[in-house]
Amino acid sequence: MISSLAMRVSAVAATFVVAGFVKGVTGMGLPTVAMGVLGTLMLPVQAASMLLLPSFVTNVWQLFAGPSVSALLKRFWLMMVGIVAGTVAAASFIAGGGGGWAVVGLGVALTLYAAAGLFAWRVSVAPRHERWLSPLIGAVTGVISGGTGVFVMPAVPYLQGLGLTKEDLVQALGLAFTVSTIALAIGLAREHAFALGDLRTSLFAVVPALIGMWIGQRLRGHISPQTFRRWFFICLLGLGIQLIARAFV
Repeated sequence: MISSLAMRVSAVAATFVVAGFVKGVTGMGLPTVAMGVLGTLMLPVQAASMLLLPSFVTNVWQLFAGPSVSALLKRFWLMMVGIVAGTVAAASFIAGGGGGWAVVGLGVALTLYAAAGLFAWRVSVAPRHERWLSPLIGAVTGVISGGTGVFVMPAVPYLQGLGLTKEDLVQALGLAFTVSTIALAIGLAREHAFALGDLRTSLFAVVPALIGMWIGQRLRGHISPQTFRRWFFICLLGLGIQLIARAFV
């Protein structure tokens, strides 16, 4: 019993070190990696509850690492409203669907994101379309976030397609992920799937996530971005396919 608990704690800690490392190198990926790995060990709703504080802390750190917070808020507030609305509305799926379909949804989200990265799918968004696209992209991202705990689709490709500077893109991703994390916490609490007692478990994961993020930031300049991203997406693809396959075995 003790050995089993120790193995579970070690697996969770290692998962968040790796997830934090990925975020430190790429500026994103902590919830995606954490949900992908933890989704093979526990129900998606349990994994989502566990990642809330690590995701919030690391994304706030990323958001306020540059000077453009107020400008980004002014530009993307409609997108953030869409994220909140979509996430809270869809949280009942991951909270109530606990098993099969929530796992399949998580696997599909990871697989699509990995495929988009591996095949370098890129979109280009004309400035004149941004005002109506932003809330739509936010709402779709929110629905996927609320249903799977994964915040990346389609927000990441959309923000990448706006032609932001590297610094603004990193901060914009931090903003979207921070809002997504808060919205997911609200949605799970609304569905009685997350309570104050769960914060202790989530708090445990903060330290390994920060350690991993710090290591990733330190090594970022010594790692080939192309090689790292390729293997990152290959691993995500494998996780996604494995999660989908579980529903049919």
